[in-house]
Amino acid sequence: MTTSKFVRQGFPLWLLAVLLTACTTTTVDEFRQGETGIESHEAIVILGRRQGSTYETREEFVNCVGERVSRGSGAIRVIPEKEFVDSLFPWFEPRTAPLRTSDLQALMEEQVVADKIEEYGVRYIVWVDGQTETTNRTGSISCAVGPGGGGCFGFGSWEDDANFDARVWDVSSFANVGTISTDATGQSYVPAVVVPIPLIARVEANACSSLATQLQQFVNGD
Repeated sequence: MTTSKFVRQGFPLWLLAVLLTACTTTTVDEFRQGETGIESHEAIVILGRRQGSTYETREEFVNCVGERVSRGSGAIRVIPEKEFVDSLFPWFEPRTAPLRTSDLQALMEEQVVADKIEEYGVRYIVWVDGQTETTNRTGSISCAVGPGGGGCFGFGSWEDDANFDARVWDVSSFANVGTISTDATGQSYVPAVVVPIPLIARVEANACSSLATQLQQFVNGD
């Protein structure tokens, strides 16, 4: 169907423009500080940083990264976050989790911690830190019901920015071997002509996918 036909049928040009331009831009950066590689019997655990007073890294995002890292041709065995934290209670709870690799080295002196990490075969601990922020909300939508029916009219938009870092700790050497950062931004729209039509920029999903792909390659030593 051509643009002219849309216009003849009363399809708003501004709505057509929105449909064509709603998108997400994702940037991934990698900073390597050491050699990496992983054997088939080894695993990683991906944990969310939650010590911050103003936000917490969402568990759903951490699980998303873990699920994607464990799939595909370069799949890596990932220990589920909740299972790992519960089995090592209270050492990896938000208030007691190690903040530096030196803290991890000291923690490994606890025999029960060392035994459990060896049991799981954990080679790398990946700390994910970040959040998604919504800014620049504009527009409004109003809805009404009358004798002839009801409907909504208006237009709203906002920007989403998903910014996450993943720090990779090598358990065998107690070293921070690198950091991967991803930043996904996008504009979301909700035009309403009788019925609201959400056009959501999937910034967090794109950030998860990009971070997981890069993390998988990083750990495998590609």
